[in-house]
Amino acid sequence: MKESVPGRKIYIIGAGIAGTMLAAEIKSKGVFGSVTAFLDDDPAKIGVNIDGIPVLGPVDSVIRVMNIGPKDEALIAIPGAPPERLRNIYGNLRDAGFNKIKLLPNIAQIVEGPAHLIQTREIDPQDILGRAPVAINLKESLAYLRGKRVLITGAGGSIGGEIARQLLSGGAERLYLFGHGENSIYQIDRELRLLQEGGVGEKATIVPVIGDLQDRDYIHNIMPKLHCDVVFHAAAYKHVPMMEENPVAAVGNNVFGTKNLLDACLESGVPRFVLISTDKAVKPVSVYGASKFICEKLTLQAAKKTEDFPAAKGSHAYMFVRFGNVLGSRGSILPLFLSQIKKGGPVTVTDPEMERYFMTIPEACSLVLKTGGVGENGSSYLLDMGQPLKIIDIAALLIRFSGYEPGKDIKIEITRKRPGERLSEPLWDENEEPVKTGFPKIFKLRQKQTAEEAEDDDVKTGELLEKLSAVCKYSAGNPEVYRNKDILISYLREAVPSLDEFYRETSDGTGNKR
Repeated sequence: MKESVPGRKIYIIGAGIAGTMLAAEIKSKGVFGSVTAFLDDDPAKIGVNIDGIPVLGPVDSVIRVMNIGPKDEALIAIPGAPPERLRNIYGNLRDAGFNKIKLLPNIAQIVEGPAHLIQTREIDPQDILGRAPVAINLKESLAYLRGKRVLITGAGGSIGGEIARQLLSGGAERLYLFGHGENSIYQIDRELRLLQEGGVGEKATIVPVIGDLQDRDYIHNIMPKLHCDVVFHAAAYKHVPMMEENPVAAVGNNVFGTKNLLDACLESGVPRFVLISTDKAVKPVSVYGASKFICEKLTLQAAKKTEDFPAAKGSHAYMFVRFGNVLGSRGSILPLFLSQIKKGGPVTVTDPEMERYFMTIPEACSLVLKTGGVGENGSSYLLDMGQPLKIIDIAALLIRFSGYEPGKDIKIEITRKRPGERLSEPLWDENEEPVKTGFPKIFKLRQKQTAEEAEDDDVKTGELLEKLSAVCKYSAGNPEVYRNKDILISYLREAVPSLDEFYRETSDGTGNKR
């Protein structure tokens, strides 16, 4: 057996099943250090020994009197702990002098199945923000994917990557990791293989696929060869201010990439398709929001076409799932604020009243996977986002998470709204009504449109796509509009009243954005 790290004592917070499994793995591998003690609040466990390791408690009292060495490590193994409790434990551990604090994340496959050391990671701000996630029986939720082939677009991104991680426990036969960026796909491919080597999940075959959804010929060529049963479409350009500067790229990638994928899925007989959407598609005020607004329409239109395209297996279920912000995603405020804190501030907040709905990435993905199995063809779904959080409160909490005091050590600076931003984001519009389903935290959006209105809307969407296509794709017969972002914006404003109204309100009188 290899020698353990000399002098490193490991304290495991949580003497339950997860904690004891991690202790046994640490002991068997003998390379990470030695478990000195469990810390737990359960009176029935305090004072006993588990495999020769004492259980001390209560947790908060013991932490305050511990003598911590510079190499010592704390490992929080309480997968069901709410964010408030994790925030308290983390603060006490940090105050006690722990430089290394790791966490066994609160995700469904750990609650239900064996815990592995490879699943632990450094504690992250998203772990102590937001609400306690809903408990989902993930294995039961993923039963519909057992033995199936699943394609995840945008698999190298925050949402796509987490969907892939959770699918390891679903018994899928094959996971296709589709993406445009080779580095991000390489990273998630490597991570999934390491998780499998560490004993996580079942032995799904992992297949990385590099490609561009905007390449219609390529997508129509490859989809029949993959024999997919389910597609989770998470790929999109998402950064709002950047897409305001690059509107043609946003529409080309998000709208026409989605249309190419939907068309190819229908023609190749893919039975189930799930679009990952966003609250920014509701009464959109940004190019990104408008692009996702159109994607939602395209998905529902595709669902109507399924009767003309027989599914390879079973029946069709084409749908979208909409939710708000996720904590810790690329380009989100968490990594931005943390980088600002690291350089000493200031932390910039656009408006003291700005608020957003937030959900952790693992919870959002668990609910998306659940919806993908129970969702019906042509239906729209909304995740229950709970109560919105003020951005300025998140900034203050992150400053404290980093060991500083807001206003004293790190300044919070109020700037102004950037292009495409609003103070709050609605989750549905006047043509939709959220109704409860039989599943916690999942709403179905009942459409209030009549059949005639929906048909007219489809015609208008088709006409809009023809106009946008001339801007995004070169045509010898209409070269003057190619990649002309002003013309593209005018088409979007004409088709999306909320976008036109927002541009008018934020213009300087000449039609230019302030």
